[in-house]
Amino acid sequence: MKDSTTKEIITYVVSKTLEMEIAYRTLDQLKEAVGMFHPEAILHSDQGVHYTHPVFQKKVKQRGLRQSMSRRGNCWDNAPMESFFGHFKDMVDHKSCETLDALESKVSNYIDRYNNERYQWGLKKMTPVQYRGHLLAA
Repeated sequence: MKDSTTKEIITYVVSKTLEMEIAYRTLDQLKEAVGMFHPEAILHSDQGVHYTHPVFQKKVKQRGLRQSMSRRGNCWDNAPMESFFGHFKDMVDHKSCETLDALESKVSNYIDRYNNERYQWGLKKMTPVQYRGHLLAA
């Protein structure tokens, strides 16, 4: 899950499978990481099976979020997340991982560097974490 304002990766789950549990665990971690959501907070996704599943949609509402999905064939709405994945695939040798633990370690290290060390022009040349602090101090 990526915050569209700060560009910070708030939470993620690494799993061996693509079962629904991965989406539910991510939602649970999001709630733990954020606590209380702004009343107008929106969870945006594509129209993948996880996000259109009625149980997932119910869990989103229970957490006080509104859900938004891209129209079919519209890649622009998901461009920020797709861009993140593109950079991730370029920067992390994920194919060399022989275990799930090794992959999880590489993912965790990359996200930590992305959030805390990667300066971004669109964030006044701050990292996502610095920019969040800047917004909260304003």
